[in-house]
Amino acid sequence: MAIELKSAREIELMAQGGRILAATLQHVRDAVHPGTTTGALDDLAEAFIRSHPGAIPAFKGLYGFRGSMCLSINEEIVHGIPSPKRVLKEGDIISLDVGVLYEGYYTDAAITVPVGVIDRITATLLDVTQAALAAGVGAAKAGNHMGDIGAAIHAVVERAGFTVANDLVGHGIGKALHEDPQVPNHGRPKRGVALVPGMTLAIEPMVNIGGPDTKTLSDKWTIVTRDGKRSAHFEHTVAITEQGPRVLTTAA
Repeated sequence: MAIELKSAREIELMAQGGRILAATLQHVRDAVHPGTTTGALDDLAEAFIRSHPGAIPAFKGLYGFRGSMCLSINEEIVHGIPSPKRVLKEGDIISLDVGVLYEGYYTDAAITVPVGVIDRITATLLDVTQAALAAGVGAAKAGNHMGDIGAAIHAVVERAGFTVANDLVGHGIGKALHEDPQVPNHGRPKRGVALVPGMTLAIEPMVNIGGPDTKTLSDKWTIVTRDGKRSAHFEHTVAITEQGPRVLTTAA
């Protein structure tokens, strides 16, 4: 495992890209409503990212993916392919997952948002997943270990009676979208890779209302819950610093 530590200058460049990414998510979120298509949301994201000099949609063409965003509806956990034929309906939820390449550095973030009015258990799912991300970020401190991040996430999810999606993890990020190390959403405190300043991690709980098992659809991209129950996904790119975790994918 080769973990690339980032300098203060590199982290600042990632933060610049992360601000563009955060603004992109807000811009697309504002366009989510019944009747919109995932293809239209994807077009909006690509145009917005490219409107910032030096910024490129990180997902476009990566590993052959044809969209600029992964747009995953309801039981789709991650990697949903945008399409002008996918129409959002009242009561759906949609995960907006996007990456930005800026000045040679990647950032990656996701939010899951309601389409109109959603039922109570789905609203709880969104709240719990967002709380799990916050707990994971809070554990991303120098001196802790990777297991501390996963344990913090899992504790929030388990307490709510939900599950984390099996086999899906966060990742290191920087000069490549996916770098070492993996960032699991479960673990044991003080186990795994030691966290040191200069690490940059994409922390991303993927939380299911039902069981943890997943399957990949015939399109070879979209990963769904095996039991067909809903899933939510929240993600930030985070730098580990001497002063504590720094969220890089924020508008601030």
